[in-house]
Amino acid sequence: MQRIDKAGIRSDVDQTELRLRTLFIQGATGDEAAYRQFLQTTAAHLRAFLRRRLGSWPDEVEDLVQESLLAIHNQRHTYDTDAPLTAWVYAIAKYKLIDWLRRHARRETLNDPLDDENEIFSTADSDAREAQRDLRKVLDLLPEQQRAAIIHTKVDGWSVRETAAALNMSESSVKVAVHRGLKVLTAKLQNES
Repeated sequence: MQRIDKAGIRSDVDQTELRLRTLFIQGATGDEAAYRQFLQTTAAHLRAFLRRRLGSWPDEVEDLVQESLLAIHNQRHTYDTDAPLTAWVYAIAKYKLIDWLRRHARRETLNDPLDDENEIFSTADSDAREAQRDLRKVLDLLPEQQRAAIIHTKVDGWSVRETAAALNMSESSVKVAVHRGLKVLTAKLQNES
C-alpha cells in the first residue's frame, strides 16, 4: 500500500478538483463529451468511496453510484461555481449513502466515518494511478504502432479516423493494429494465468 502524506493528498485532490470542475463547466455550456467524461470520472471516484463504506454490501455500490450520478445531474443547476465542485459532489454522495443506510443497514456496521471529503477523491485517484501503471506495463509488451493505436482508440476514446491521422496510418491499418495488439495481449495474459 502506497503512503501519501497530507500534502500529496491535497495536491491530488486539487488536481482532481480542477479537472472535474473544468469538465463540469464545459458540460454545462453544452459540451456533451466533457460532461460524459465528468460523469465517468466522478463515477470512478464514487465507486471507490462507496466500496470502502459498503464492504458488507458490495452489490449495492453500483446502485448508489447511479443514484448519486442521477442526483448530481438533476441538481447541476444548483451548483455554485464559487464553491469547490468536489465538496458539492461529496455532499450529494454522502446524503445518498446516509439515505440508503437509514433504509437498509445499521450505522454501527460501518468501518469508516462518513465525513472525510478528501478521501472520496484521493482514494479513487490512487486506484486510478495503480490501474494506469498496470495498463502501461501490459501495453509495453506491444510494438509501438499497436500500443499507440490501442491507447488512442481504447484508452483515450479517439475515433479510428482521428487515430489514423495522428499516427499517419490508414484507418484499416489502425483497425488491424488494434485487433492484433489486443489479440497478443489476450494471449500473453492468458498464458500468465
